Amino acid sequence: MARYKRLSVPEEILHETVENEWSIRFRWTFAVDLEPSVLVEHCFAWVLTIAREGTGTRIKPLRVELVQPRSHTRALEKRFGCPVVCGASRNAIIFRADDAAIPFVTRNAELLEMLAPQFDQEMKDRTAVEDHFIDLVRGAIQQRLTGHRPVVDDVAKDLHMSPRTLQRRLQDSGSNYQRVLDEARHQMARYYLTNSVLELAEAASRHRHREAGAADNVWRTHGNQ
Repeated sequence: MARYKRLSVPEEILHETVENEWSIRFRWTFAVDLEPSVLVEHCFAWVLTIAREGTGTRIKPLRVELVQPRSHTRALEKRFGCPVVCGASRNAIIFRADDAAIPFVTRNAELLEMLAPQFDQEMKDRTAVEDHFIDLVRGAIQQRLTGHRPVVDDVAKDLHMSPRTLQRRLQDSGSNYQRVLDEARHQMARYYLTNSVLELAEAASRHRHREAGAADNVWRTHGNQ
């Protein structure tokens, strides 16, 4: 689910195993403001339900970590069956590392083998779209490269989005504003340099043609005499 979640919604499931703990977090790629508390709780409840229904076991988390305080902590602890820690540095639901290896009762390796290539291709296509977004940002920056440094607020306004959304989408595409700005400058520098060289070459060629024409006229004049 973490691998292909982005195919259905602008959302990522991030998970990692550290020592004996397996943590699961959610990240909303187009989010500008802090995610609502109820959404975080809903996503963790969904993970726990999927885990229990999928494995056919009563998996219990080790704990739930929440950034924002809750007035209904006891209700959450009853629902998740584990301690709920508020004021944490992240929103995460923590399981035992061994829980990640429990197979789903409906696991179908043959079906996954059939579907995975199509999913992987869709992921590649999505990456291409993200690369296209970088091109859009680079183009917007180049439109404003008139002797001063284009600021992210102005470029975001040109693309009809907030500066935070612009920076988040660049981050999701594996880049950042400063990197795209540098690339835009380098492209423009190469463009002007190339065109300057062409203009010089064209001017030199025309000069040679004029000289050749003048020499030919002189030869024709003296030859006729």
